[in-house]
Amino acid sequence: MQANNFSLDLYLQRINFVGQPEATIEGIASLMLHQLYAVPFENLDVQAGKVVSLVPEHIVDKIVHQGRGGYCYEINGLFCMALQELDVPYQWVAARPMFYPVRRPKTHMAIVVQLEGRQWLVDLGFGSYGITAPMALDALGLEVKQGYDTFKLTRSENGDYLLQALVEGIWANQYGFDLSAQEWVDFDPANYLNSTHPDAVFVKSLLVIGHNKRGRNILFGNSLKTVVDGIASKRTVDPNEIDMLLQTTFAVTRPS
Repeated sequence: MQANNFSLDLYLQRINFVGQPEATIEGIASLMLHQLYAVPFENLDVQAGKVVSLVPEHIVDKIVHQGRGGYCYEINGLFCMALQELDVPYQWVAARPMFYPVRRPKTHMAIVVQLEGRQWLVDLGFGSYGITAPMALDALGLEVKQGYDTFKLTRSENGDYLLQALVEGIWANQYGFDLSAQEWVDFDPANYLNSTHPDAVFVKSLLVIGHNKRGRNILFGNSLKTVVDGIASKRTVDPNEIDMLLQTTFAVTRPS
């Protein structure tokens, strides 16, 4: 994944990373966490009636230079640019979100990294119950604690990998995927669907998620959910409050 305007130094400044990241799984985990803390998941362009651009240079300009966030293709795409600079082997995988009441197409994009003789799931763009550190694909069935969240990878009935999160004491399916390597262009149809289809969650509602060391903030429509040290609270947001909330809590502004 390359963009003519990508600079590793500027990217590291954007995510508040001091020093030079190492091409180890510990180094990738640190890089991943820094980006999660600095770059919010957001669908402000979709809410403004725009189709999200997957042109790599547009992603760099939006997130690195304009200080915006993005959704899975943009956030994970940017992370892959850093992986490329560090000569870390990776591939994209198409994932099927599993928390909907009906079966959905494979509209989510995740990353599988190859390091230290193992394959690792890396994903910075899944939203509420997304992982915050790499997960080894060969550690099937093991409960993995990440901050105040717990995840595990299993196999579904058809043999796909299945990411699950422990939600209120119950293992909830998040998404399934296999290791069929995807090209960047393969995500164009899913991106167009997520940007334009009236039934897509990103078209229906504003969604902004910001991670921090103690948890995360989730703005969904006019509802703000705050998770601190594993304890969640929720309140209704006045529409006139949203712009200020975007700036103060998530450090983003609506596109012009």
